[in-house]
Amino acid sequence: MIEKTWPVIVLGGSGYVAGELLRLIAAHPNLSLGAAVSTSQVGEPIAAAFGHLQPAYRDTAFVSLEAVLDRLGDAEHWVVLSAAPHGASAQMVGALLDRGEVAGVRMTVVDASADYRFRDGAAFAEVYGHAHATPGRLGEFTCAVPEHLAAIDTPHAAHPGCFATAMLLAIVPLARAGICTDAYSVSAVTGSTGAGRSPRETTHHPVRQSNLFAYQALKHRHDPEVRALTQAATGKDIDLSFVPHSGPFARGIHATIFTERNPQTSVDDVNDVLHEFYADSHFVRVEPAPPRMKDVAASNYALLHATVSDRTIVVFSVLDNLLKGAAGGSIQWANRLLGMPESLGLESPAAGWL
Repeated sequence: MIEKTWPVIVLGGSGYVAGELLRLIAAHPNLSLGAAVSTSQVGEPIAAAFGHLQPAYRDTAFVSLEAVLDRLGDAEHWVVLSAAPHGASAQMVGALLDRGEVAGVRMTVVDASADYRFRDGAAFAEVYGHAHATPGRLGEFTCAVPEHLAAIDTPHAAHPGCFATAMLLAIVPLARAGICTDAYSVSAVTGSTGAGRSPRETTHHPVRQSNLFAYQALKHRHDPEVRALTQAATGKDIDLSFVPHSGPFARGIHATIFTERNPQTSVDDVNDVLHEFYADSHFVRVEPAPPRMKDVAASNYALLHATVSDRTIVVFSVLDNLLKGAAGGSIQWANRLLGMPESLGLESPAAGWL
């Protein structure tokens, strides 16, 4: 048992992913909240933004980044979990790392935004349309689904996006095994929390309720992310056609991944590949039947199931977008970087009826 406790700085503190990070930290045996940074709600109680967290943070308020920078010397080793918006995250993380180096304080960072998912600043700029705020820091981060890398050689980690995680869980084992072509088509549905906390037309309840619609078809930003991370994990360059959909529910992702099988590949071969690949995984399970989203919603678990026709392999992948796809995956990385069991603080089962 590890008796040490690390203080945690949560960035982007008032968003949905940050809310899940705060909830997980409150129940984690070796992490404690050091500061929740919010640029829009400095001085406001955490419980005002997240009423369900009042028992854990009754008297704790959001603080500014400047206030945190001024007190980095209060601890020898900080953990930084960033749920700040894309673009803003790199600036905030960079400021913390710069000040930490000056103060002689150790920092362990896990970024759930997109800012450190690409090793190359030009690749980031091509996808997001603006230069990276801290290009010199990109080499300090490894981005991957935790189950896809046994170890990393960088001090910090970045977690893939929620859609990307759902796709990579299915695609990486198939691509590595070479049992299908290197072309994949994906249709995936996500809950409204995936759009963030700020209201917009597509998350307005009358539009979203009892509705289903596609968006950014074949041009979503997760497309280059999935291709780059698959190449890093398998050495293969894949073709990907991705169509995301907005679903009439709050949390969860249901993804259907299609690819063409090699002639000698059977459904047993596909499931054997998935079972073997995730045999030692705590959070990814291969199911005997198509999985249901409520079997994983509000948990850090992901479920896979494969079926095969004359030509086609189909893999279903379901997970919680806020947990396995963001906050939970980030805690997995933090656990590993700190030398703790990857599953620590994350083993709660799904809620079942949301």
